[in-house]
Order: sequence, then C-alpha cells, then structure tokens
Amino acid sequence: MMSVTSSQPPGSGSHNGGGLPPVASIPLTEDRLAGNVGEQSIGSLVKDATAHLSTLLRAEIELAKLEITGEVKKGLKGSVFFLVALTLLLLLLPFLLVTIALVIAIWLPQWAGFGIVTFAMLLGAALLALLGWRKVRKIRAPQQTIDTMRGTAQALRHRGGRASEISG
Repeated sequence: MMSVTSSQPPGSGSHNGGGLPPVASIPLTEDRLAGNVGEQSIGSLVKDATAHLSTLLRAEIELAKLEITGEVKKGLKGSVFFLVALTLLLLLLPFLLVTIALVIAIWLPQWAGFGIVTFAMLLGAALLALLGWRKVRKIRAPQQTIDTMRGTAQALRHRGGRASEISG
C-alpha cells in the first residue's frame, strides 16, 4: 500500500490563515520498492503509477480548494470595510443635503433652499429609476439554453423511441 505524506514539515501549516494546512503529496520513493525495482511486473508498475496520479490529482484539487478558500476569506474581509464605508456615506447624506440647503438659504429664503435640494433629489431619483427600468426591460430569457435543452429533450425522446422499436 502506498503511504501518503505531508508536503510541509509538521507544525508549519495552520488553519487560521497564517499558513496553509498540510496537503497530501506523493512520496518520491517507497521502502518496499527500494530493493526490488527490477522485479516488479508491468501491472504492478501501472497500478502504482495510477495510484500516484490519483493521489497527485487529489492533492492538486485540495491545494486549489485551500488557496481559493483563503482568497475568498480575504475578499470577504475587504468587502466588510467597503460595506462599513458605504454605510457611513449613507449616514452622511442627510447632513450633506441639509448643509447644501442651508448654503442656498444664504441667498434665497430657507424654504427655497430646502425646496431646491428636494427637487434635485427627486430629479436624481427619477433619472436613476428611468435608467434602471431601461436596463431591466432589456432582460431576455436565456434563449440559447432553452434551445439546447429542447434539443437535448428531443434527442432523448427520439433515442427512447428508437430503443422501444428495437426491443418491440
């Protein structure tokens, strides 16, 4: 039986993001093969090569999972900062709008300053709603997928009919 070893020294990997945990790897030589390499049959060599290839593929997949998981965690942590910044900007918006209205009120009556700001906000909301509606209106059904699924279903029905004709 082939033994699977760790590709990292003991204690070098951790699960807290400081380093990657150990990943299975293929040993370069096995003790049982050291003395009788010439005595092995081709079937045994093919079996060992297949086992090594299988272990290699599993190790590569595991490494990819670990790396992707680590990168996704970094991305999530970074996105939390963006969400907090966006929240602060949203909380800042009323203060900004009141400030703009009060600055306008220096030259015009206070009600006019707040009216202008309110009208500008309504105009901006209407413009963004129009842009959103135009984008949503362009959404179409996934026609290529529907066509492919219909073709597959038709091919399976045709094949199923042919199988019943052969057996009947």
